[in-house]
Amino acid sequence: MMPLIHLWTALSLAKLEVGHHFYWYIGNLRVHGQVFITTWFVMAVLIAAAFAASRNIQRVPSGIQNLMEYALEFIRDLTKNQMGEHEYRAWVPFVGTLFLFIFVCNWSGALVPWKLIELPEGELAAPTNDINTTVALALLVSLAYFYAGLRKRGLKYFTKYIEPTPVLLPIAILEDFTKPLSLSFRLFGNILADELVVGVLVLLVPLFVPLPVMALGLFTSAIQALVFATLAATYIGEAMEGHGGEHEEAHS
Repeated sequence: MMPLIHLWTALSLAKLEVGHHFYWYIGNLRVHGQVFITTWFVMAVLIAAAFAASRNIQRVPSGIQNLMEYALEFIRDLTKNQMGEHEYRAWVPFVGTLFLFIFVCNWSGALVPWKLIELPEGELAAPTNDINTTVALALLVSLAYFYAGLRKRGLKYFTKYIEPTPVLLPIAILEDFTKPLSLSFRLFGNILADELVVGVLVLLVPLFVPLPVMALGLFTSAIQALVFATLAATYIGEAMEGHGGEHEEAHS
């Protein structure tokens, strides 16, 4: 039993270090406590928004209901454009959850004064400011497109690694590793850089200069959530399509 615990600790994503962190210990597992705090905050915001939008549904939506219905329509169109008319419906909740979670995470880093809350060590920031969060999200996308491909095509899914020629096998395998890496580091790098720039400008010029930079940060944060969700939907759609247009032929 003890070797398994040591192996789990060795493989823990919390070993990835960028900056100083406030740690919680769950048995022998060490986790970043500030990431849990800000993640719970984001989840609470999303749950509260969903409850407020659905507790008194009107035929003619207004307020928070109108906003949430617009977000749902936007996510549905995004997913349909990347996966096609026949396959997108089952994946709207997954892609929508990714988009809304990342969107609120990113905006929380720009709008919530996390640094005013003191911790014994480290400081609070957006959950996507921590590489463990972005890696976990990217791994979820990887599991999703493997599941989608195997569910749609069965064991034929693995033929993509040797099509059109087995010579491409190493490249195809490398591609599966680079997809989650690119997703995670793109999101992490952009959010970390944005918060660092705003933090430096606030120290140098306390009021006027940081405001337009913060507004630009809100825009780029929304774009990063859109890019992540779009690429996730694209990868899942590609896994279901396979090579040679099998997906289109099945529905023609």
